[in-house]
Amino acid sequence: MSVTLLPPAETRNTHKPMRAKETHPSAEVPVSMIERMTLILDAFDASTPTLTLLGLVERTGLPRSTVHRILDQMIKLRWLAHTSGGYRLGMRALELGGLTADHNEIRDAVSPLLHELSQRTGMVGHLAVLDGRDVVYLDKAGGRFAASLPTRLGGRMPAHATALGKAMLACLEPNIAEAALRTRMPKLTPRTICEPEALSRELQQIRLRQGVAIDREEAVAGIACVAAPLRGRGTAPAALSLSGRADGMSYDRLARVVLEVAHEAGRTLFPRRAHWR
Repeated sequence: MSVTLLPPAETRNTHKPMRAKETHPSAEVPVSMIERMTLILDAFDASTPTLTLLGLVERTGLPRSTVHRILDQMIKLRWLAHTSGGYRLGMRALELGGLTADHNEIRDAVSPLLHELSQRTGMVGHLAVLDGRDVVYLDKAGGRFAASLPTRLGGRMPAHATALGKAMLACLEPNIAEAALRTRMPKLTPRTICEPEALSRELQQIRLRQGVAIDREEAVAGIACVAAPLRGRGTAPAALSLSGRADGMSYDRLARVVLEVAHEAGRTLFPRRAHWR
């Protein structure tokens, strides 16, 4: 911090000194990384979705070197992204924003049905949407057993390894679904279907079952899942599922229950335009 030497008192200007907010003294500069990241994120708004480095320095009041260093970290963590005009919010920020904006309607309409279904069956219920090759969880319902599953609100899982993901992938046009699965797919358990040809056959079987998908220990060892999509005009904006221990899972019974609730949720979301293949 630079220090300004004041002239002798008799020659000093008598106007009021500049307020602390305008000079950004060290006492008011955010110290923690979280505070500094928050300042940078708050600098973006609807009228300025893209900002240059200089713009971010001016809006945050942070030193240029500090902003530049933090920007590099935020880009690596997907909070921000490079663009032709400077910087913009990245996918991580958009994912979280989507959970509180675009996905609110889905969650508000389906969550009561999901929680009732979970209580009725004693199983863990999930509600998710498809984002590229991943599923993003909007809600999770269940008792103590739910804590043992590695899923959380806003969390992600590879779509090909989950019943939720396969249910939604099967709703896409076959060429679109296959294009999304051409690159290498991670194998989460020994039972995960990773081969494109085998997964393509699996999606075709799901289409023949009205969209009902089954995960037999493909995402988590010892855990099975049954899912069905929520559709309107043939699309699958979301899917819901029931998960439980693989041993003793009654797939046929759960398939009927999940499909029935998925249809009800679809009618709630799309009362005038629900269309089932």
